[in-house]
Amino acid sequence: MSGKNQELKIMSGKPILHYFNGRGRMESVRWLLAAAGVEFEERNFETAEQRENLIKSGKLMYQQVPMVEIDGMYLVQTRAILRYIASKYNLYGKDLKEQALIDMYVEGMRDLYDIIMLQPLCLPQDRKETLRVIAERANQRFLPVYEKALKDPGKNYLVGNQLSWADILLLEFILMVEECKPGILSAFPKLQEFKARISKLPRIQKFLQPGSQRKPPMDDQAVEEATKIFNLEKGLYVKHKGVILADF
Repeated sequence: MSGKNQELKIMSGKPILHYFNGRGRMESVRWLLAAAGVEFEERNFETAEQRENLIKSGKLMYQQVPMVEIDGMYLVQTRAILRYIASKYNLYGKDLKEQALIDMYVEGMRDLYDIIMLQPLCLPQDRKETLRVIAERANQRFLPVYEKALKDPGKNYLVGNQLSWADILLLEFILMVEECKPGILSAFPKLQEFKARISKLPRIQKFLQPGSQRKPPMDDQAVEEATKIFNLEKGLYVKHKGVILADF
């Protein structure tokens, strides 16, 4: 197939997600595509060699994944990917002010999201303390912000009067925090209502069903696979005080 025909195929076909078979930084991309009703393919690494081969191909701007092939482009950097998808599928507000609010809500979530994402890499003796930090920060710093944003009567979404990618990522965020601390929403009635309401949207409800492309929490086997593919170091979060690996 010629280079031109290959490009046309990429532009007309489903988005292709390049990552490993786990959550990591790609999970929010899966959520957003599913919520937009976009079918996608996944080409997951099983070995470090496969990741190295993709790096050698020259398609990764910073030699890092996640990477998404979409509309003839090789998109990298998670938030750049998410913003492109949100803009393309009308999930990014109606004007610059709404987009700024959406960005603030999303950027806030990422601060804690990254710690949650890395906590499976903790050493066993550090796991309890890491989960305590996650629950404390969620309760004191993050969940109150979203509870307040939803307090006005009849307000169903974080920004404006329509679904945005901030709402989709907030539901993902809530579910991840609940995995770390069951019952954490007990003091946040508006977030409880939000979770129930957004979970019932048909496309999201479908994504939440068994057998979808949503990934489960990382178990020991998934952690072992990820550490080999990405050359990760167990205990990284505790040793490095939250420094996040950009290519995981």
